[in-house]
Amino acid sequence: MDHSGHGMTTDLPPFTLGRGLEFSPDLFFLIGCLVALGLYGWGVARLRRRGDAWPVGRTVVFAVGVLTVALVMCTKLNDYGMVMFSVHMVQHMVISMLSPILLLLGAPVTLALRALPVAGRGSLGPRELLLKLLHSRYMRVITHPAFTISLFIASLYALYFSPLFDFLMGSKAGHIGMMVHFLMVGLVFFWPIMGVDPGPHRPGYVMRMLELFAGMPFHAFFGIAMMMATEPLVKAYENPPASLGIDALADQNAAGGIAWAFSEIPSVLVLIALVYQWYRSEQRQAVRKDRAADRDGDKELEAYNAYLASLRSR
Repeated sequence: MDHSGHGMTTDLPPFTLGRGLEFSPDLFFLIGCLVALGLYGWGVARLRRRGDAWPVGRTVVFAVGVLTVALVMCTKLNDYGMVMFSVHMVQHMVISMLSPILLLLGAPVTLALRALPVAGRGSLGPRELLLKLLHSRYMRVITHPAFTISLFIASLYALYFSPLFDFLMGSKAGHIGMMVHFLMVGLVFFWPIMGVDPGPHRPGYVMRMLELFAGMPFHAFFGIAMMMATEPLVKAYENPPASLGIDALADQNAAGGIAWAFSEIPSVLVLIALVYQWYRSEQRQAVRKDRAADRDGDKELEAYNAYLASLRSR
């Protein structure tokens, strides 16, 4: 028997982690993950060939980010996610809140700008087109906090509490489009906050933290609403296959708990990354000031001492 026109069988055995992690690739995401790893590896190899360094840590974290996408989309987690709300919520949270953070920490845009060749004068190559996109009005709009926070919140409430979710679950293309949307929303939301790659908006560290926590209460409330609901809220999961041996309401409550937990975990990871970036930025600034003082004999300190002397003389 098919589920929602996907060709997904509804006679899956009861869910276990072992069954969920069995290899069951979605061709779209499998190809996408391999292409992402291949392009990133090409960029790193190109830098190495010309003698430029690229941090190994960035390569590792980007690869792990791609693997998290593959983990939820190229295993039977994707099959179970079609009939179990809780497993679907794991997919959603990983691909929208964990994968984007790891991918962005890999600084793929910075790598592309360094690895792509510069086009000849008067011509537009891939590097020039990327720079044009980064400086475009479109990019300024979609990375503005007013847009990213609103989109982040709307992707939860407008999707799950409207018929749109059931419509998208009704076809394979709709399901793929929904998952791509989750990934894109996560990338757009966390990109200005992480501040690793260049972009139109680069707020200070305090502002980034405020942006991070602005959307989290809404995310937590969404999870709590799911946990406290007394009836199924999403039609796609209100009649789970009997072979799973689960109750639809209990599974929905579990999905709410997963959504609530994921509003906290990535926030802590991003906060740690931001504090570390802030510390590194302060260290670099201190080194620059020390070098400037060595070059000019610390004129800034001399000027300050002269100012204090003038106050005393008055």
